[in-house]
Amino acid sequence: MQHDNEATALIREYLLLGLRFDRIESGYVDAFTGDPALRQTVLAEPAPDPAGLVRLARRLLDALPDVPRGNGFDEARADFMGAHLRALACAGRKFAGEDIGFVDEVHDYFDVDIVKGEQQTYRQAHARLDEVLGDQAPSGPLADRMAAYRAAEEIPPDRLAECIEAFSSALRDRVRAEYPLPDAETVDYQVVTDKPWSGFNYYLGDYRSTVAVNADVKQLMSNLPRLVAHESYPGHHTEHCRKEAGLVNGKGQAEQTIFLVNTPQCLMAEGLADLALHAAIGPGWGHWASEIYADVGLRFDGERAEALSEASAALAGVRQDAALMLHDEHRDADEVAAFLRRWLLVDDARARQMLRFLSSPLWRAYTSTYVEGYRLLRAWLDHRPAGVSLTERFGRLLDEPLIPSRLRPD
Repeated sequence: MQHDNEATALIREYLLLGLRFDRIESGYVDAFTGDPALRQTVLAEPAPDPAGLVRLARRLLDALPDVPRGNGFDEARADFMGAHLRALACAGRKFAGEDIGFVDEVHDYFDVDIVKGEQQTYRQAHARLDEVLGDQAPSGPLADRMAAYRAAEEIPPDRLAECIEAFSSALRDRVRAEYPLPDAETVDYQVVTDKPWSGFNYYLGDYRSTVAVNADVKQLMSNLPRLVAHESYPGHHTEHCRKEAGLVNGKGQAEQTIFLVNTPQCLMAEGLADLALHAAIGPGWGHWASEIYADVGLRFDGERAEALSEASAALAGVRQDAALMLHDEHRDADEVAAFLRRWLLVDDARARQMLRFLSSPLWRAYTSTYVEGYRLLRAWLDHRPAGVSLTERFGRLLDEPLIPSRLRPD
């Protein structure tokens, strides 16, 4: 009984700590599906002091090794708690005004180390993109050719909702066959504007999500299947549902009722979500998508889109490089925007939209969750043991409270 009490008390303090961060920065709690009384307790308290939150996070970290293991509180849960308490301690230091280097910030938040990418890799990606475009785009600079290709791929605004629902339905049927979900689960889609991201999942608990799609970012036919898979099936929504059913309701792991920005949870979740289409459909997703578009009366060259997507994957590090330039090298924003335009082959408006995300005090480090999350989880999926299927391996990401440092030894 003492074991249960000590673990339960520490987890309760962790939940309260996380909820207090949301009072400092609204949105720091991405989702909370736990005891509503905890939120009311925090709302009734005086405004939290960031330095005080750092002290509390460190006190809980110091207490963690002494919490007895057993009765469901094992080393995996302890490692999860430790990684997240370290992330919150770093966040408190940032909110208290401490100057923390970007590399150190990313390490403490996400349990990974980062370095700048090689521009030779980006040049090779450009060469491959040029090859794939072939004679299907006008001659001239690659950026202009990509712009023309993207313009031809834009989904008419009045067809966007219909296309989202078509892909959501197709993916939901396929995913539920591999990863059973409660009958009550549902996703509601909304089109929004004036946001720094292209899509966002708001998990509401009880197996319900609202997914917002940003109309300010022109949605492309080649990207929409990935976006729906990322946000819903088998991405964020599916992960939330599976963990709520298995870890929270099945095993009583209350620490999984809170999802905090700038923690290892996010890197794992974004890496998982970026691999969602790969896990659900795999090679040939372009042909699969072209058939769905045909059903709604749109023509889509899925084979070419898939080849361009594979080539573009090598450019993922550009965004993280831009963050390093902005925050560690203190480069001018115009210079960073030019870097984004050059290597990502986007116009200035799109580069500035990215720069807005990279400049946000809350979101500035978050780009690394996509870059490093994809790299780590893709390697972990690809190097699975003999006899373990991709479906089984991906299912562990959906169901287990894994953190990056526990994946690296594999």
